[in-house]
Amino acid sequence: MKLAVIPARGGGKRIPRKNVRPFAGKPMIGYAIAAAQASGVFDDIVVSTDDPEIAEVARGLGAQVPFMRPTELAGDLTPTLPVVSHAITQMQALGRRPEQVCCIYPGCPLLEPGDLREALQLMQAASWPYVFPVLPFPSPVQRALRRKPGGGAEPLYPEFTQTRSQDLEPAFYDAGQFYWGQASAWLKGLDVHRHGQTLVLPEWRAVDIDTPDDWLRAELLFQAREAMRP
Repeated sequence: MKLAVIPARGGGKRIPRKNVRPFAGKPMIGYAIAAAQASGVFDDIVVSTDDPEIAEVARGLGAQVPFMRPTELAGDLTPTLPVVSHAITQMQALGRRPEQVCCIYPGCPLLEPGDLREALQLMQAASWPYVFPVLPFPSPVQRALRRKPGGGAEPLYPEFTQTRSQDLEPAFYDAGQFYWGQASAWLKGLDVHRHGQTLVLPEWRAVDIDTPDDWLRAELLFQAREAMRP
């Protein structure tokens, strides 16, 4: 069976109550739930949370909350791997047997159901333990600048200052939307980035929402995307 795990703790500090804060008229977590539902690939869509309000909102949007996440897995520094592993073991205790598990972050209103399906197909067609989406950096990372005291700048990589942009190796970063993985890989604690195949998305298709400016940019992109839909 295929399991979606949406980790949504209640104690975020940078944007308080981010997971249930209204975004374009719907609680933020609702977009992850809706994308998982629309993908049509999941047997169970589970929200892992320590927060009763998030649990209530998630259930109202059609997700399952069959267990509450323990406090020790809901801290600011808690990584994703143990949270997903905990969800898998909890579902196993309830008689479910997930084989492929997708961790979908709750703050991804630009997530497309088709990307979830395509990444699953990649994982099924290859021998990779994980598949996750990446975005290209908008400009060459080799041309990065260091800002000096006083406002001046200097190249972070001086050896590339005379290299043409088209001759520099492209670089990518984690889109921060989802990770498909074999249940066995999650339970073994395999590192996603070291053991994952990548799915390249257009650079406008994801926003990492950590600040109020990120939130505004995400809303503008969301509105533009919705206006372009047939």
